[in-house]
Amino acid sequence: MDTDLALVLGIALAALSIPSLVSAFSDSRAPRASVLTILIAGGLIVYAVLSHPGGYALADIPDAVVHVIARYRFW
Repeated sequence: MDTDLALVLGIALAALSIPSLVSAFSDSRAPRASVLTILIAGGLIVYAVLSHPGGYALADIPDAVVHVIARYRFW
């Protein structure tokens, strides 16, 4: 898997799991699905950072997002 794609998917999954986590806490339920999603997202991010030569800096993240969107656009 491309490291840019893994990084972007990890960030997207982490961002999408936050509403589920908040909902589970507000309903006094165990946040099992959101914790699993956050673990998967964290694994993707760690894989991307460790596999990318030189790692990623915070300034590289917007570039990676734009490259992934440009590469996999569907319109």
